Amino acid sequence: MAVAIQPTQTVAAPRRPGSTVRRGTRWWVPWLFLAPNLIGLACFTLIPVVAGVGISFTKWNVVSGLSGIKWVGLSNFVDLATDTNFWWAVGRTVFFAGVGVPFALAFGLLLALALNQPLFGRGVLRMIFFIPSMVNTVAIGMVWLLVLNPSSGIVNQALHFFGIANPPLWLVSSTSALPSLVIIHVWWGMGYQSVIYLAALQDLPHELFEAATVDGAGWWRRFWTVTWPALMPTTTFLAITQLIGSAQGFGTVAFLTQGGPGQSTTVLAYYMYQNGFQYYRFGYAAAIGVAAFLGVLLFTLLLWRYQKGRGLYT
Repeated sequence: MAVAIQPTQTVAAPRRPGSTVRRGTRWWVPWLFLAPNLIGLACFTLIPVVAGVGISFTKWNVVSGLSGIKWVGLSNFVDLATDTNFWWAVGRTVFFAGVGVPFALAFGLLLALALNQPLFGRGVLRMIFFIPSMVNTVAIGMVWLLVLNPSSGIVNQALHFFGIANPPLWLVSSTSALPSLVIIHVWWGMGYQSVIYLAALQDLPHELFEAATVDGAGWWRRFWTVTWPALMPTTTFLAITQLIGSAQGFGTVAFLTQGGPGQSTTVLAYYMYQNGFQYYRFGYAAAIGVAAFLGVLLFTLLLWRYQKGRGLYT
């Protein structure tokens, strides 16, 4: 007896709510949401960077307009190599960043370790130490102008009280102005760094600390073998961002010292400003910016290379 075979029917899977019949019909929707950020990035970052690099190969005083741009090739960079003021500015920037960033990291870490303890009012203390990082540069500068005033400032008044007859002149002395700016930046940034360190400390694996304690490791041994390696990625991130910020340290210099006394606080960012907006040498100022960028990039790559393999999770 013949058996009739029914043709198999393919049952379509139920369509999920909100899904389209054809894939790719709305490919433009994610780009529509990303468009405002991409347009802002192009207008305020990419185009100015490309334009700045291009201007570094020209001679331009900006007053003459676009028609006054004159191509000079590598002439600006050749002049930089023999510019003693440029190299002095490089040295001051290296001191400003090389001293300020490690001290800010160290004090930020110590503050985070203290605030990680079960203290009374710990949340309020965290907020108090973080507030300076949110305050405007002008406000910070006004406060420190009053604090470091040679004759009536609270610092020198306290030093007089303890018997120091000739305290430092701070911001008005060519020998102490740059160290004073370093102190200000360390105080200004350590609250932000302590918050970042604190978040990393609270994410550390407690099992490793318990195991180290069982093995008889003391506080210093636990810190050096567990805490510090675990904080290496956080330290690298903070060191790189603070290095970039220190290389761009313009606001406090412009407000507090204007590069003086003399040229004692003329760092690269302020020297670039002077050439661009005081001497109208925009091509030369752009070349200084490119040189500063390459220097920061080199230090960043060296720092990144140094920390590889030294962390707890690497």
